[in-house]
Amino acid sequence: MKTILLIEDDVTISELQRDYLEINGYKVEMAMDGKTGLEMGLSGLYDLIILDLMLPNKNGFEVCKEIREKKNIPILMVSSRREDIDVIRGLGLGADDYITKPFKPAELVARVKAHLARYDRLVGVAETKNDIHVRGLRIDPDTRKVFVNEVETVLTTKEFDLLYFLARHPDRVFSKDHLFEKIWGIDAQGDLQTVTVHIRKIREKIEADSANPAYVETVWGTGYRFKG
Repeated sequence: MKTILLIEDDVTISELQRDYLEINGYKVEMAMDGKTGLEMGLSGLYDLIILDLMLPNKNGFEVCKEIREKKNIPILMVSSRREDIDVIRGLGLGADDYITKPFKPAELVARVKAHLARYDRLVGVAETKNDIHVRGLRIDPDTRKVFVNEVETVLTTKEFDLLYFLARHPDRVFSKDHLFEKIWGIDAQGDLQTVTVHIRKIREKIEADSANPAYVETVWGTGYRFKG
């Protein structure tokens, strides 16, 4: 049974979401504030986190950032303000998806199912592959870890998925549209700027000089490629 951490300070909303998720076969644990949610998220074993942005003690932006630095599980962010979505995208906090209130509980369940299924598929594919070694960069798909000169650098879920996909197809150019559809899914909400933000974050973490990348190269007017 998949276990979901629900971080939401509105009791009525959190109980409704919990009920729908449990009806669909998920185990749900709840936190009512950001500080508690962060502690549970870092210490517990969860398959997915549903994270509201407006929380007491510590807001959702901070919680997402700190969890993502340690864990690669899917994070679905929830906001009541449309403008918050631009902030989520712009900061590249590592959220896998977002949904704005009000929304139907059935939509939330559908998003949860989609992200858990996608994560399971990616992990399943990774388990059949060997490590990728390229000029000091090592990508371990079994543990979903990345090392630069054998020093681990922590990537978010989508950063790892994007880098691993590119590295599995060295020297092949992929458009932003193709990468967005492949990594986020054809029905995902967002725009192509999401791909640009994630590429920039990846370079900051794996490149000695992100302005002159040795691994992930921009092909102007076309897209990106991994230099094998």
